[in-house]
Amino acid sequence: MGRDARSLGGGPVLEVAGVSKTFPGVVALDDVRLDLLPGEVHALIGENGAGKSTLVKILAGTQAPDGGTLRLGGAPYAPGDAAAAMRAGVQVVHQEFHLVPQLSVAENLFLRRLPRRHGLVDRRALHRRAQALLAEVGLDVHPRTKVERLGIAQMQLVEIARTLHQDCRVLVMDEPTATLTPRETRRLFALLRSLTERGTAVLYISHHLEEIFELADRMTVFRNGRHVVTKEVAGTDTAEVIRLMVGRDMEREYPPYVPREPGPELLRVRDLVPRGGAPVSFALRAGEVVGVAGLVGSGRTETVRALFGADRPQGGRILVKGRPVRIRGPRDAVRHGISLLTEDRKGQGLVLDLPLSANVTLAATRRVSRAGLLRRGTEDRIARETVERLRVRTPGVRTLVRTLSGGNQQKVVLGRWLLAGADVLVVDEPTRGIDVGARYEIHQQLVGLAAAGKALLVVSSDLPELMGICDRLLVFSRGRIAGEVARADFARQHILALAYSGYTNGPAHGPAHGPADGTTKGARA
Repeated sequence: MGRDARSLGGGPVLEVAGVSKTFPGVVALDDVRLDLLPGEVHALIGENGAGKSTLVKILAGTQAPDGGTLRLGGAPYAPGDAAAAMRAGVQVVHQEFHLVPQLSVAENLFLRRLPRRHGLVDRRALHRRAQALLAEVGLDVHPRTKVERLGIAQMQLVEIARTLHQDCRVLVMDEPTATLTPRETRRLFALLRSLTERGTAVLYISHHLEEIFELADRMTVFRNGRHVVTKEVAGTDTAEVIRLMVGRDMEREYPPYVPREPGPELLRVRDLVPRGGAPVSFALRAGEVVGVAGLVGSGRTETVRALFGADRPQGGRILVKGRPVRIRGPRDAVRHGISLLTEDRKGQGLVLDLPLSANVTLAATRRVSRAGLLRRGTEDRIARETVERLRVRTPGVRTLVRTLSGGNQQKVVLGRWLLAGADVLVVDEPTRGIDVGARYEIHQQLVGLAAAGKALLVVSSDLPELMGICDRLLVFSRGRIAGEVARADFARQHILALAYSGYTNGPAHGPAHGPADGTTKGARA
């Protein structure tokens, strides 16, 4: 936002001084400090494991600090639970969603403040108020829709909308744009600017550094649970921020692109019809990284879920290495060498209360068992090989996977499917909520898998990520592939024009599905 912090006026609305928090074997926060001024956007930056999320949980009242003090509006602040934090005016949009899947969007938005009439829930008022909030964040779903039917990006917008109707002195946002496309991100930024103009202080956490420079007034950097620096954003640049975060210089954001000659065709999809979508067709060849771009709700996730058998497709054919296969569920997909790294790695990709070793071997239980009995030593050995191969940072293979950082959790999921022998890897939002250093490692792993002969289909809301690692792009718009773009033709404006094409003049422009032979017909500007 570019304002000098001194021009914001007033004393701090929130002060964190000398706060520490320790878990068994881990010092999450060590004497950290932070202050928020009324009307400012203050960025909190750091790698995964730096302590950002722990501080968010303390502010939200879901964890208590071991030491230090917090003050809100000059008075001691020690919320006993999330409800106390909200009553005090501290609203939090968590990186992990806090929605009730079985309830409707409207019920989730007003869960603690359902409008009532004559002692009963006033459904008409509930849906009217919910519709207004959904319009404010740009989410086009019916208020009666069950949350369990939403995609991850849509859930994120519901989480954001839920904070808008509550008293808010401090708004904490932990990776709010991780799955949002540029249009949704711009709308969110406009909302935040409106809130700060009314005096709300925003603590903004993001691994997307371009957002920090566009939105924030000041920033605080944490590293390994300690405070590194607090300074005005206007006085720094990307290279300095990365150096402060990781403690070293990083020369590039993505691995160097090395052109590869694609190998034989590993997967062909013909007129696959996902739930509620239109027919799509495409092909993947060995050695390719093919990106899937599009807006929230464009059909990207629905397509990959249908391909993997997580949702039953309404039509179409799938061929693996030239042979037709029938995929009635994920078990069939895995048997045919197709894997899915889901966008919701914590909810759908991992068993959080099992150790790393068990999560790695979940899809290859025959390799670690004999006569139905688990061979623990074999499981641990295979897990250690995966940890070494993918450079997973963990105290040991028996460590509970929920205690790992986001980047290391993603490596565990990746290692599982490699162990299962997958030739085709479908990767949905591979670096969601992952810091800049871990992102680079994940990108290296994906590109390395393609170089080793795997075929990768990468879905991402981060267009620079797709342009950084992919050989070609399939651009979805309103449930269809609006065009296919070769790497030589990568241009942000052209890709976004294809993504928006289906929302401007009714049906999507261009072909209903992309060319299935790996060429780029019909997609040039």
